[in-house]
Amino acid sequence: QVQLVESGGGLVQAGGSLRLSCAASGSAGNIDYMAWYRQVPGNQRVLVAHIMRGGSLQYTDSVKGRFIISRDSAQNTVHLQMNSLKPEDTAVYFCNAVKGADSFWGQGTQVTVSS
Repeated sequence: QVQLVESGGGLVQAGGSLRLSCAASGSAGNIDYMAWYRQVPGNQRVLVAHIMRGGSLQYTDSVKGRFIISRDSAQNTVHLQMNSLKPEDTAVYFCNAVKGADSFWGQGTQVTVSS
């Protein structure tokens, strides 16, 4: 089992920045893939960004150029630096880790961007 704990959410004005972190523990070695998703009430959880163990990255179009995902493999931590935040970025952000055939989720952290 892999346990994921997110931190760094909060309230910020439009144009501001936040940095989310997700710490993996338990059987956290050799995680293949880590990602950030976000979910607005009443909507499906959607992928924001992911990073593979080999370092390849991918972002959803709406955050390209504003968000940066990074991973500290030694500490089993993934970060999401969010810049130039917009009100439409308001959501609960979830960390996801995939190891083999298993997928694990954190509890989520609220990000609210005021206009």
